[in-house]
Amino acid sequence: MKDADSPDLEVTPALVLRAYAAGVFPMADNADTDEIFWVDPRKRGILPLDAFHLSRSLRKRILRGGYHVRIDHAFDAVLDACANRPETWINPTIRKLYIGLNRMGHAHSVEVWVGETLAGGLYGVRLGGAFFGESMFSSMRDASKIALAYLVARMRAGGFSLLDTQFTTPHLVAMGARSVPKARYHEMLDRAIARDADFYSLAFGASPEEVVQLISQRS
Repeated sequence: MKDADSPDLEVTPALVLRAYAAGVFPMADNADTDEIFWVDPRKRGILPLDAFHLSRSLRKRILRGGYHVRIDHAFDAVLDACANRPETWINPTIRKLYIGLNRMGHAHSVEVWVGETLAGGLYGVRLGGAFFGESMFSSMRDASKIALAYLVARMRAGGFSLLDTQFTTPHLVAMGARSVPKARYHEMLDRAIARDADFYSLAFGASPEEVVQLISQRS
C-alpha cells in the first residue's frame, strides 16, 4: 500500500474514514515526525460487546460514583493526554486528522471527570455501527476502565455491533478483548458499518446503575 506521506496523496479526515471502512488505520513512528503510515494487521483486536468483563472491583468502583462522564467535552485534551507518554504514535499530523474527524462528528471522546479535573478517558472513531478505539489514558485509578465501561454501555444502547481495539493488550484481554483473523474481521466490519447505530441513544446523565445494567446484559 502506498505510504501516507507520498507527495501525490493528500491525507484528509475524509480519507481516514475511507481507510477505516477498508479495514486500515493510520499511525506514526513517534511524536517527532510528521509522516504517517497505514496499518493493516493480520489479526485484529476486538472487544465483543456482549463479552465485556465487568470485574467485581470495577463494578463497585462504577457504582460508588464520585465522578461524572462527559462525551466530547474536551476531545483535544483527551487526545493530548493520550499522547503524553514516553512513546506514542500520536504526532502532529495524527492530532490534526483526528481533531478534524471530531469536528465532522466522526471521532468522539469519553471522559471521566472528578470535579473539574479530567481524570481519564478514551477517544476513537465512529462509522455506522462500528467504533474504532484509538487510545486511552488515566491519571486516576480505574478512570480509563470506567471510560471503557461507559463506552460499551453507550454502544449497546445505540445498536452498535463492533468495538475495534486494533490490537490486544493484557489490560484489554482482561476486560474481554480477543484477536480475530483479518478475513473474519472484515466480515464483522462490513456488517457493522452498514448498521444504523445511534451514539447518542444513551442519555448523557445515565446513572452508574443504568451503565452497569447495560454492560451486564447478555444477548
